[in-house]
Amino acid sequence: MGEKEENTVEHLDPILSFSEEDLKDTHNVLTTIISPHTGKQVKITSDVDEAMKYAIANASSDVHLDPARDRKLLWKIDLFLMPVLCLLYCFQFMDKLSNSYASILGLRTDLNMVGNMYAWTGSAFYIGYLFFEFISVRLLQKFPVAKTGAVFIILWGVVLCLHSVANFAGFIALRTILGMLESSVTVFNLIITGFFYKKEEVFLRCALWFSSNGLGTIIGSGAIAYNVYRDQENFSLPAWKLIFIITGCLTIFLGFIYLIHIPDVPTEAWFLNEEEKILVVERIRDNQQGYGNKHFKWNQFKEALLDVKTWLIFMFALASDIPNGGITNFGSILLNEDFGFSTQKSLLMQMPQGVVEFVGCSLLAYFSGYIKSRMLWACIGTSIAVAAQCMLAFGKDRNVQFAGLTIYALAPIGFICLLSVISSNVAGHTKKLTVNAIYLIGYCVGNLIGPQTFLASEAPDYPTAKICIVAFGSLSLVCLLLIWFCYWRENVKRDKLSSEAAEKFQEIENHEFADLTDKENPLFRYML
Repeated sequence: MGEKEENTVEHLDPILSFSEEDLKDTHNVLTTIISPHTGKQVKITSDVDEAMKYAIANASSDVHLDPARDRKLLWKIDLFLMPVLCLLYCFQFMDKLSNSYASILGLRTDLNMVGNMYAWTGSAFYIGYLFFEFISVRLLQKFPVAKTGAVFIILWGVVLCLHSVANFAGFIALRTILGMLESSVTVFNLIITGFFYKKEEVFLRCALWFSSNGLGTIIGSGAIAYNVYRDQENFSLPAWKLIFIITGCLTIFLGFIYLIHIPDVPTEAWFLNEEEKILVVERIRDNQQGYGNKHFKWNQFKEALLDVKTWLIFMFALASDIPNGGITNFGSILLNEDFGFSTQKSLLMQMPQGVVEFVGCSLLAYFSGYIKSRMLWACIGTSIAVAAQCMLAFGKDRNVQFAGLTIYALAPIGFICLLSVISSNVAGHTKKLTVNAIYLIGYCVGNLIGPQTFLASEAPDYPTAKICIVAFGSLSLVCLLLIWFCYWRENVKRDKLSSEAAEKFQEIENHEFADLTDKENPLFRYML
């Protein structure tokens, strides 16, 4: 043990920093350390995080981040970023639900859908999502994040408007293209969140923008679909076509807001002065990661693929989103045909689900500030969601089934938790984007399978789909518990190792921005 400790850090200059020439030469090996996970050498090169350049340029600055200034800056970041990120997620979920609303407003009749044809309109979206996920992630790494994201938003708004003029074959094609374009939304929202917030702040912010899906349900079903259906005699177009046009135009408008308002990196934020830009870089030092590296690193890609936690995260996404995919596309049909509500009431009765998701998920994330374990609150929320799935599947009374469908809206808390886990517990920019892509591939495969569990021959109560909802919801809870255990075990293991490597590594100036993975960095600890 003693011999290993002596060789833990090699070629190490305690006051080492990265010069401008070093930063230009991406092959320059500045020092090597020993990975706390594998015991193998890790080379720290000048191919580092982009935050490094800004940290070096302002090394002589006398700006200091005290608690009062940090709180003030956090409020300012929240004020300028969170409304737009929340609106984006609100609108993109309205876009997804537009298909569900249209299904009871004449879409299936006008496009002559029979058998499982409607189910494929839901699955087609996620086929496109699956095909394009790694491509969209690579584009977001290669090009400016906010500008690239804004282009995606504007294009999918245009595609959504075009749904109103398509026949069935064209509709399927457009749903596929829509999925390709929307495959980017979670990634760029998560990247922007990671740029500005500390590890402990990410869960609540992810919960706020992701649970804005609930606001999308309230606005989409109540403010848009219900009113369009009620006044459809006053319009020259069928109600289902107007749904797509209205949501598409809103999305296009938001895309331009995103383009103008959201910065590609914190140091380009128009709403921050020069001092605040320095402070944003300083406040994310404790994350042991900065705000990105545009080079694809094969060693980080390989590490992501060989990390067991990556595949547990994938399995969670797959299991949790099979129920989600079915209910997102068939929720309106269940209310209308299985529960027996009128078309108008079916639209209105989706609004409570939106309230439960937005308020419930946000509160669970907020409580993690008091009992500091986001995994605990995610497991509590997911357990409640599984109980609600059982009420939906096995309840003998329509009111019990409806209560189950409504309370099930808490289920996204597990997905939100793992989004924040990827943001704070996966370090190394290429590794982070790879795990993100694998997670979202699990998400889209689950959502692709979900509608297919609703067999047309079993309408209107769909017993097979309801059993699948319970079975896969339960599996998602098991995966969540295993992920929690893996992170806890890894922290315990690291705490027992000699601290010499960490102490020497900490002496390296700006080591936080060396673009090391969580397994390579001896100072890294996983947030539970």
